[in-house]
Amino acid sequence: MYYNTYYPVRYCSVTPTSYDPYGQMRQEMTTYKSLEEALALIKKAVSGEREDELFYDYLISEAPSQEEKEIIESIRNDERKHNQMFRRIYQDLTGQTITTPTDVEFKKPNSYIEGVKKALFGELSAVERYRNIRAGMPNQYYRDMVYEIITDEQKHADKYNYLLNLYLSKMMKK
Repeated sequence: MYYNTYYPVRYCSVTPTSYDPYGQMRQEMTTYKSLEEALALIKKAVSGEREDELFYDYLISEAPSQEEKEIIESIRNDERKHNQMFRRIYQDLTGQTITTPTDVEFKKPNSYIEGVKKALFGELSAVERYRNIRAGMPNQYYRDMVYEIITDEQKHADKYNYLLNLYLSKMMKK
């Protein structure tokens, strides 16, 4: 497997057993997760791209207001950017491109609001998965890229919470 080593590894952790002769702790170069694990997670994240696209298209088509459509479109556009970033990281580190299946089936949620709930929990789940990707990156450059993706996912969860609150406030007014 090909790994790009152009950017130096600067991630340090201090282990309790790493002492110098003068009683000072020393830092060792480590990563929290393995690069292989991170690359497998990236490949898995990108492979669901087509299904995600169909899901966002459904939510946009079912959104009851223009404001909601625009919010979901902004999330979809960020997700497209994330896929490109993950593809770039994968290619930089392996020299290989990720192919995405085109014949994907999409399971439509029972309703728009069920889709929003599913999307909210999907974003929160993505944060957890992407933290593992970030922890396996070999240097700060790629960790920063994944950090941007993670913070976008958190922002998306907040936006979906907003959409759920809009729905609840409309229901309470009825």
